[in-house]
Amino acid sequence: MSKGHAWVLGATGQIGRVAVRSLVEDGWEVTAASLGGGRDDRWDTAVRTTALDRNDEGALAAALGDGCDVLVDMVAYDAEHARQLTGLADRIGSAVVVSSGAVYEDDRGRSFDTQQEPDGAPRYPVPIPESQRTVPAGDTTYGTRKIQLEQDLLAAGDALPVTLLRAGAIHGKYCRSPRELYFVKRLLDGRDRRVLAFGGESRFHPVHASNLAELIRLAALRPGSRVLNAGDPQAPTVAEIGEAVDAVLGRRTETVLMAGPFGEDLVGATPWSGAHPIVYDMTAAERELGYRPVTGYVESLPETVEWLAGRLAGQDWTEAFPAMLRAYGKKLFDYAAEDAWLAAYDRKG
Repeated sequence: MSKGHAWVLGATGQIGRVAVRSLVEDGWEVTAASLGGGRDDRWDTAVRTTALDRNDEGALAAALGDGCDVLVDMVAYDAEHARQLTGLADRIGSAVVVSSGAVYEDDRGRSFDTQQEPDGAPRYPVPIPESQRTVPAGDTTYGTRKIQLEQDLLAAGDALPVTLLRAGAIHGKYCRSPRELYFVKRLLDGRDRRVLAFGGESRFHPVHASNLAELIRLAALRPGSRVLNAGDPQAPTVAEIGEAVDAVLGRRTETVLMAGPFGEDLVGATPWSGAHPIVYDMTAAERELGYRPVTGYVESLPETVEWLAGRLAGQDWTEAFPAMLRAYGKKLFDYAAEDAWLAAYDRKG
């Protein structure tokens, strides 16, 4: 017996692909909406697909028709998207919306937005509860837009029950900015040494796409207005992540630890690097949804590494992952600067 009709926005993205499959397996009838209206090869043939640009005026309302029992939104980013959903509250039974841990700030007002400033690295409690203070709502940064989205959706109250999932560092197949590329590419390029700032102790809590999909599945079954963290069962250090990637590819790499922060040449900087740990408290998700992760970081890594290696075969990383280039720049793989730093390090040693 069907649990109802689920509508998924951003269905062919990294999280959407897994969420659609999870919802179908759980007994939902699913409409998968994306810009291109595409289909994942692993979806059941019963999944309906539709092409939709949610930013076109009236497009979402027209495509939604008579409505749905639950709307899952992977691509909501700001107040306008909140207005879209609340404006359709009479046609949406409940919603599950992916937000971000970037909304948090520490007790001195430091956040992801300030970490490049002197003494700007946020120092959060470990682990971070959902009650931790957040950045001011607004339209200036990713974090301020996300918290505006959250506040506007929660203000709808009973008219639109919404679960907001504050995701950590998302990983897995189909990621547009895969952090694991940092280690995988170095190994494929034959690099046998790596430099890690902050003593290799940086922690940025990851969440695998399938764990997010599990949270989405559970939230769809238990409508309510709430904010929940979304993370894996472990938050490994960056050094542990490097060792895990080594193990998957059967390589051994010498890790050289930089005691302090990286410099302007970015040697030692990684997509996980930070002066203080970022670890999310998952107690509320366990209590309110009965959440149990379906995978861990190390267990999920082989599939991710295989996918990355396949994407890199025969093309430059900047072509395979243009979003990664925009996010981190070419200095991410500046081997000349890295070799110069290592040569100076060896001379001192």
